[in-house]
Amino acid sequence: MSNPSKVLIIYTGGTIGMVEDPETGSLHPFDFDHLLNEIPELNKFDIELEAISLENPMDSSNMGPEGWVELIGIIEENYNDFHGFVILHGSDTMAYTASALSFLLENVNKPIVFTGSQLPIGKIRTDGKENIITAIEIAADYENGRPIVPEVAIYFEYALYRANRTTKVSAENFEAFQSPNYPLLAEAGVHIKYNRFAIRKAEDKPLLARKDIVEDVASIRLFPGLQHKVFKAICDVPDLKGLLLETYGSGNSPTHTWLAEEIIKLNEKGVIVVNVTQCITGKVMQGKYETGVHLERAGVLSGQDMTYEAAMTKLMYLLSCKELSVEQQKQFMQTNLRGEMS
Repeated sequence: MSNPSKVLIIYTGGTIGMVEDPETGSLHPFDFDHLLNEIPELNKFDIELEAISLENPMDSSNMGPEGWVELIGIIEENYNDFHGFVILHGSDTMAYTASALSFLLENVNKPIVFTGSQLPIGKIRTDGKENIITAIEIAADYENGRPIVPEVAIYFEYALYRANRTTKVSAENFEAFQSPNYPLLAEAGVHIKYNRFAIRKAEDKPLLARKDIVEDVASIRLFPGLQHKVFKAICDVPDLKGLLLETYGSGNSPTHTWLAEEIIKLNEKGVIVVNVTQCITGKVMQGKYETGVHLERAGVLSGQDMTYEAAMTKLMYLLSCKELSVEQQKQFMQTNLRGEMS
């Protein structure tokens, strides 16, 4: 490839790809063969665009590991033919899918930009057009033959976020996402201002796409009054391999004897238990209070400042790395692999 001008758009489903039927008022996916008719502004780009869709586009609430594998396959198959990729995805689980791909696609050295919208592309006030236009521009943006953003990212409402640092915070506002513990990769105004210090360096290794994803994981969100029998029921799930504990504040939990005992049993069975905070900002510091120290003594790993989405998908990814022992998986769970933790 000579010029940075070829971008593949991948449609997975979701609000952004919907148009309104003028007769019935119902929403249905628009035909991507007519993408330029829907967004004529794209004709002004000196970028070669191609579009492909998942075999069965879906609402993002139905997106999961099977859909991730299909996406990974499309990217792997087309990786050498395009300068960048734009993935149109429903916003509800976008942070999960984008985080998952940031781990499952190893050695990424091209932009893979997720975007979506809060209003369908066919609505007059849609936020989808600007999101698609700028996402494409970022995916095609190279400098001296190298991509400016060689990583998996999310673009939404004038902001570019690292994928595995992003969480959805609003069901109604156009500014639907935040990156609580990491700066923006870029801000789009009159110009796109890249925060180059925050962007990962390109990997000079061949892309490695992992498609075996372990789904034997669970999570428990602590709350005052959580009963032993409820906690135990989740711990006793057959073939459980990983568990996220959503704790209070800086990683604290009640000091019930039964809680530590159940966690110790999990560790003895080789189940990886990770502590993530329920707070939007800040990080887990298990050694700060006794209510966190007792979790550390029981063998719980600190999720530090990872988002819930990043911690869950990273856990699923590491459990799929069969070449690693459980102890190595635990070590990597606490290691910054893709910029997901500080």
